[in-house]
Amino acid sequence: AGRCLPAGSCPSVGIAGLTLGGGIGVLARKYGLTCDKLVGATVVTADGQARTVSATAEPDLFWALRGGGGGNFGIVTSFTFATVPAPQLTIFAMGFTAVAEAFHAWQPWLASAPDELWANFNVTGGSPPTCTIAGCYVGPAGPVNAMLNTLVSRIGTPPKYRTVQPQSYLDAMRYFAGCAAKSMPTCEAQTHGAQWNREAFVASSRMMAAPVSDPSNIVAAATDRPNLHVIIDGLGGAVGRVGAGDTAFPHRSAMASVQIYLKTTPEAQAAATTQVTAVRDILAPVVGTGAYVNYIDATMPNWPQSYYGDNLPRLRQTATKYDPDHVFTFAQAINRT
Repeated sequence: AGRCLPAGSCPSVGIAGLTLGGGIGVLARKYGLTCDKLVGATVVTADGQARTVSATAEPDLFWALRGGGGGNFGIVTSFTFATVPAPQLTIFAMGFTAVAEAFHAWQPWLASAPDELWANFNVTGGSPPTCTIAGCYVGPAGPVNAMLNTLVSRIGTPPKYRTVQPQSYLDAMRYFAGCAAKSMPTCEAQTHGAQWNREAFVASSRMMAAPVSDPSNIVAAATDRPNLHVIIDGLGGAVGRVGAGDTAFPHRSAMASVQIYLKTTPEAQAAATTQVTAVRDILAPVVGTGAYVNYIDATMPNWPQSYYGDNLPRLRQTATKYDPDHVFTFAQAINRT
């Protein structure tokens, strides 16, 4: 339809869970989180009522739905979003072996970049680890090449590869969904139908509260862990210009989110969980103890504070108001103290 809604960064993510947990994605620095574009919703609460919520109707519930996590307050049956015209994008990727040097340069480079640029830093575990810097830019390729030249100069070593490619908005979204080389019907069948080649994985998260002074700590966490990924998705820009208490998503001042991700099989899930948990805990003193509720983790230490920070008391009040009998409950439900 020629419109843009900032969505996620992984294929097959559902719009409901993405929005309710905040919605970190590849256009976040320019357009904000997915929940920042939510202007209304219909939600069935524990008393069986279908409530229409917005900034002026049931404002506490509307506030909680923008980052308070799925399953806590009711069943959302519809969303109303604000959108913007779909822009032309430029996607890019570079690979490096000097992980610590690249990360040391990447942090201030992204922090000083215009909102139009989004980038992540993907550390692939191994002996030694390697890394990829990838992302997109709202606009043509010229500024991207100039900014990447600056970054490479700061790193001090040339990349193993470098790709810069202008794309339409739709083609860029297909690229991030892993459908770049497929037709639209094939892509839609794979992402919505039984043909989707789903991945089994174990994952957790942290939020990077401030620049990491010693990137070698991140390298050490991924060393000798083949196939494990530490994916650091840049924030800032439009995300940081919303107050921490203006929506339920509390991590507005964070520099990045940190995904700890390991593909596995059902037979190897226990071993994979042990690895992911170990890296999660190693990274806590390095990047911070915050966490992203959309990577909900059954063993997260002090999970209420990690997910919700200073917004936790208001979220608990809202859960008590709309679900006093704990109809919507699970192991990490907000209405549990």
